[in-house]
Amino acid sequence: MTVQTSPAAPAPASATNAMATLRDRAVWIFDLDNTLYPAACNLFVQVDRRINEFIAGHFNIGMDEARVRQKHFFREYGTTLRGLMMEHDVDPVAYMDYVHDIDVTGVQPSALLADALGGLPGRKIIYTNGSVRHAENVAGRLGILDRFDAVFDIAAGGYVPKPDPRPYATLVERYGVDPTDACMVEDIARNLAPAHALGMTTVWVRGEKEYEKAGVGAGVHIDHTVDDLPAWLAKVAGL
Repeated sequence: MTVQTSPAAPAPASATNAMATLRDRAVWIFDLDNTLYPAACNLFVQVDRRINEFIAGHFNIGMDEARVRQKHFFREYGTTLRGLMMEHDVDPVAYMDYVHDIDVTGVQPSALLADALGGLPGRKIIYTNGSVRHAENVAGRLGILDRFDAVFDIAAGGYVPKPDPRPYATLVERYGVDPTDACMVEDIARNLAPAHALGMTTVWVRGEKEYEKAGVGAGVHIDHTVDDLPAWLAKVAGL
């Protein structure tokens, strides 16, 4: 008796080929805080405290009221700074200098991240709602500053924060980025929506806070979700 079998289904594209496709992207765009370093470093706790201290001092109010105002600005404008500028004409330079005057020794240098970034042949850009000074301070501590070609900060975006689409367009124009050959990495899911709309591949560094998860599965397109960015990038780079 002859047993007939169905033809084997074609094998799916290998993970190796998929990683190689990513590796060859012409441009990689990375958020900074809680993306290039783990959220467990609690670096942003210092920034958050400095933000509330700045608000308390500026308005001569207590810390509890300062926190209420800070949450209002963040919800309404996307960043506290944007709210302070729009409602109270606060000097952005003075604000940024104050809130980013922090101790970054809690961030541990990452040889794996440095090697992985070095293994990606494309240009690499830090895109942050913070300042160039803060980005250079943190990236220097991580041991990866020399892996980046540029830092696009809040000032470069006209003090308009992510996820407003306008600074994304400015970044693309300034650095001659072909969005279809670019990949953006972020810990705040909603900040990937404009990148996806431009045609970029998107990578979400999974976070558990509500503001990090907002929009997941509800219109924000995420191509890849990762928990350990250095290990994932090392695989992409073929290390």
